[in-house]
Amino acid sequence: MTICTQNKECLFGSVIDGKMRSNDSGNMIQGWWTKMPDKFPTTEIDEHIVMPNHFHGIIFIVGAPLVGARISANDRAGTRPAPTLGDVIGVFKSITTHSYTEGVIQKQWQRFPGKLWQRNYYERIIRSETELNKIREYIINNPSNWKTDENYRAD
Repeated sequence: MTICTQNKECLFGSVIDGKMRSNDSGNMIQGWWTKMPDKFPTTEIDEHIVMPNHFHGIIFIVGAPLVGARISANDRAGTRPAPTLGDVIGVFKSITTHSYTEGVIQKQWQRFPGKLWQRNYYERIIRSETELNKIREYIINNPSNWKTDENYRAD
């Protein structure tokens, strides 16, 4: 999954010599991502990276149906089904926007243009171990490929 900042503003640090150097706000983004399994116990995070103007992450939703939503007798009885990716991303965006806004007020972080994040996100269902490993490699190598990345903006 990939989430981009509004207008692809570089707010979370810089890529220097092929390595991501997160600033305080980038560290905040990283910190909240690592806490998502605490908020959603049926999720597991995998490879991820904060980039200057976007975030890449692999997340596993344990117990989610592979296709479509199912409503069972347990769902009607009050047992919560596994969260959707949209649920997780919505909470992540909300918490990080609130924290970033506090950083603007209290720590003079760079202001953002109206919204911190773009409206949606990019997702891809990973269907094999080979595909999973390719995406992990892409995420790991994202800083070294920054200048050719479609989200690149000079910072």
